[in-house]
Amino acid sequence: MTVDAPSSFSQAELLVLVQPLRAFARRFVSKEEDVDDLVQETLTRALAHAAKFQRGTRLKSWLFTIMRNCFCTRYGIAKREVVGIEDDICDRAVTAPTQEWHIRGQELNRAFADLPSHQFTALHMVFIEGMSYDEAATRSNCAVGTIKSRVNRARLEITKSLGER
Repeated sequence: MTVDAPSSFSQAELLVLVQPLRAFARRFVSKEEDVDDLVQETLTRALAHAAKFQRGTRLKSWLFTIMRNCFCTRYGIAKREVVGIEDDICDRAVTAPTQEWHIRGQELNRAFADLPSHQFTALHMVFIEGMSYDEAATRSNCAVGTIKSRVNRARLEITKSLGER
């Protein structure tokens, strides 16, 4: 490694501090390749900003501060980034196919259409229009029990026609 170190500190001083930097980096990251990356980034920044180093300051402390700042910057960026979530098919929302519901809807319409008119009318007033049994009976000019019976028979007929229990 032949790097022209700035006049404020020597290349030999940097090389002596590589092992302490690696030990300090292990406090932040656990993987060896991440340790190497952090040390390399620290040394790169130190060389890039060597003019800011003031003689009389401990070089080791200055490098440790740079390393801590590098780690904090990386950590902040990593918190904002979500890696891999776009590519992970397991995290995508699953939409059920609509064909089966479309067919079941058509079957239900046919079952409704096949009902006798008095049952269809009673079922329509109670379940579609939302009338109470009393209102439906008044509108149909019959007893409440008759409306209840017609609705019940219509429901049984539709259930039978759809093949349900």
